[in-house]
Amino acid sequence: WCSSIRALLAKEIKIKLGILLQKPDSVGDIVIPYNEKPEKPAKTHKPSLDEALQWRDSLDKLLQNNYGLASFKSFLKSEFSEENLEFWIACEDYKKIKSPAKMAEKAKQIYEEFIQTEAPKEVNIDHFTKDITMKNLVEPSLSSFDMAQKRIHALMEKDSLPRFVRSEFYQELIK
Repeated sequence: WCSSIRALLAKEIKIKLGILLQKPDSVGDIVIPYNEKPEKPAKTHKPSLDEALQWRDSLDKLLQNNYGLASFKSFLKSEFSEENLEFWIACEDYKKIKSPAKMAEKAKQIYEEFIQTEAPKEVNIDHFTKDITMKNLVEPSLSSFDMAQKRIHALMEKDSLPRFVRSEFYQELIK
């Protein structure tokens, strides 16, 4: 099942890359088909320049701002690297669950989508963190994903945030 989804995604990426690599007759000929509508930032106020400038130094301030979060997510999608942010968001949602049955169900879903080897949106965590997370899932609790979430947060802070800050997405926002 996963391999057929992976094959379809690989085929779609190959098609998109093929289109990009074709030499257009003119700039007007460049059309990149994209099935999904781009996500618009959440219907919130555009951040002040001061708020947006704070995001350069604080991933947490970016993630706490709906507009910043949506902009960051759109940027990561444009790079095909949104799995870390999606995992982080899934962990935040998981921590809000009260029912043990729903918690176990959500924990299994997060594990299958992001943690297990060859998961469709596998995040890049070390084996030690993966093992601890798996042990935590024997009896799911609100802190089951804390270590993995902290690792992914640190990775986004070191890698994704600096790329976002250099991107046109962010540069347009602070003009």
